[in-house]
Amino acid sequence: MSEVISLRVAAPGTQRASELLPLTVEGLTLAFGAEIVLNALDLELGPEGCTVIMGPNGAGKSLLLKALHGLIPPTAGRIDWNGTPAAQATRRQALVFQKPVLLRRSVAANLDFVLKARGKDPARRAELLARTGLAHKASQPARLLSGGEAQRLALARALATDPEILFLDEPTASLDPASVLAIEGMVTAARDQGTRIIFVTHDIGQARRMADDVVFIHRGRVAEHRPAPAFFNAPHSEAARNYVNGRIVV
Repeated sequence: MSEVISLRVAAPGTQRASELLPLTVEGLTLAFGAEIVLNALDLELGPEGCTVIMGPNGAGKSLLLKALHGLIPPTAGRIDWNGTPAAQATRRQALVFQKPVLLRRSVAANLDFVLKARGKDPARRAELLARTGLAHKASQPARLLSGGEAQRLALARALATDPEILFLDEPTASLDPASVLAIEGMVTAARDQGTRIIFVTHDIGQARRMADDVVFIHRGRVAEHRPAPAFFNAPHSEAARNYVNGRIVV
């Protein structure tokens, strides 16, 4: 079993504690026919901070997020959110995909829908629009937003549910630098308020900025799980060293 890494990221009293943590993953296997994507993967995550999951293409990072979120049942193994199975923890979590998933409604109506469905204060819409910088586009159809704007709205929809765990699957891929900065700022603010972040990215610069700890996946298993400074300064495994130095990992 990998080491539990827990890092304090905000002053005492500013964070809420999640009853879903720590997370324990034992022997997680995901197989699709004869193809084994995750192979008896073990992982433990502590209650705080931003965990960045990295690894080469095909390592199973996105599938791991979906399994942790209860969207894909494991072929074998166990996912335990502090005594709660993954499928029962889903409603207390949120997942933002690489491509925004929005309703064919106005920007404001996208937020209103989530707030009403989760029984949240409808007045929060104004706060969420302000956080995304989209207040001036509240009445505009969401489909007319730029890629960066759409992703900010998708993230605001996720945050509207007050998730204890926020999963992000390469949310800034192919976005312009200003949009990347805005989304990173929203995620950092959520982390500092106590939301546990689990973030998949291929962007090593982004990982250096965002990560408190790094999980490096190779060939369907956790090859390393270490605090971010230690991982980036001196990766233990050859695969991680190659990855950090921009060399092809096989």
